[in-house]
Amino acid sequence: MSCLSAAVLGIVQGLGELLPISSSAHLVLIPWLFGWQYQGQTYDVALHWGTLVAVCAYFRRDWIGLIKAGFSRQESPERRLFWSIVLATIPGGLAGLLLDKHMEQLFHSPVRIALNLTAFAALLLWADRKGRKSDDLKSLGPGSCLLIGIAQALAVAPGVSRSGITITAGLWLGLKREDAARFSFLLSVPIIVAAGMLKLPHAGPAALTGPFWLGIAVTALTGLAAIRFLLSFIKSYHDPFAVFVWYRCFLGIMCFLRALHL
Repeated sequence: MSCLSAAVLGIVQGLGELLPISSSAHLVLIPWLFGWQYQGQTYDVALHWGTLVAVCAYFRRDWIGLIKAGFSRQESPERRLFWSIVLATIPGGLAGLLLDKHMEQLFHSPVRIALNLTAFAALLLWADRKGRKSDDLKSLGPGSCLLIGIAQALAVAPGVSRSGITITAGLWLGLKREDAARFSFLLSVPIIVAAGMLKLPHAGPAALTGPFWLGIAVTALTGLAAIRFLLSFIKSYHDPFAVFVWYRCFLGIMCFLRALHL
C-alpha cells in the first residue's frame, strides 16, 4: 500500500465514519472504483483507531465527566448516561463477534452496498422529517438507549453507516438533531475500542509500515474536522441531513451503473 492510497483511505474513513455516509462502504468502494487492492477488514478497523482519537479528543471533557459520574455512588443524569452507553454498546459488540466473519462475504458486493446506502438513507430522511426533535440526552432512558444500540448493531453491514443508523434511531425516539449526533459520537467510543482490540493483533507486518500509521493519523485529523463540521452544520441549516441522503442515493446509483458496466 502506498502513502497516497493510505492517505486517501484515511480521509475516507475520517469523513465516512463520523458523517452519516458509511465509512465501511467507502473503504470497499474506493479501492473497487480506482482498481486498488482492498486491504481487508483488519486495516479498516485499524483506521477506526484514528476515528477513536478524534472522538476522544473532541469529547474529552464529556468522557471525563461521564466516567467520574459513572463510578460515583451519587445518582445524576451523567451517571445514567454513562451506563446507558454501556448498555447500548452490548448489541453492537455481540453483532460484531457473531457476524464479523460473514459480513465481508455477504456485503462485499458493490450492489448490496448500494442497496444499503440508498435504503438506510431513506430511513434517515424519514426519521428526521417525522421525529419530534424535542428531547435532549438527559431524557434518554435505558430502553431508548438499548434501541439505539440495537440499531448500531445493523452497522456491521457495509453501507448502513454506524453514525447514520444511530442518528436515525435517536431522531425516531424524539431526540434533537444535535443530541442525536452527540450520542452517536459518544456511543462510537466503546465499540471502536472493542473492534480495534479484536482486529489489530491480526494486522501483521503491515502494522510496522509508514503507510499504515499515516492512514490512522490522517483519519484522526479528518475525523476532528468532520465532527466540528457536522455539529455546526446541524445547527445552521433547516434540513441538514438531506445533503447526506442525496449523496448516498447518488453514490448508490453510481455503484449500480458501474456494476452493470454502464
